Amino acid sequence: MTAKKRNARLKEPQVIGWCELIDLPDLGLYSMHAKIDTGARTSSLHATRIRTFERDGEQWLRFRSPRSAGHGPQDCEARLVEERKITSSNGQVQHRYVIETTMRLGPLEWMAQISLANRGTMAFPILVGRRGLRRGFLIDSRQKWMLGRPPQETIKS
Repeated sequence: MTAKKRNARLKEPQVIGWCELIDLPDLGLYSMHAKIDTGARTSSLHATRIRTFERDGEQWLRFRSPRSAGHGPQDCEARLVEERKITSSNGQVQHRYVIETTMRLGPLEWMAQISLANRGTMAFPILVGRRGLRRGFLIDSRQKWMLGRPPQETIKS
């Protein structure tokens, strides 16, 4: 990972809506329906069947996540960065695994820290928090899909 990719920022602010399409190419996850959430510090990805394992002396995670709306789940692997206490939207403190992976939103690609959580009851499988948004995104809460609309059959009401 290059320092440039880790610290990537937009030269000019990019206006986005309250939901957009996100890619996580290192995990093979594309066109994920993402909720943009300025109330969350860390981004979060829906993951189930999370298991730890060792690879080359480092802790890794194997987990299952949806590929994109309308597609079945996919098995993914990522290096474990840390375990972190995260306060969920209902005020509960949870211990979550945190991974680092490439995130792409519109014209920008960067290394993002993402916590893994069971978001099965949530409308969006991924939530993008402030740490990613501070790279130059401005949110227009009246708009959605400003960087491109998903196919109509995959949009949830």
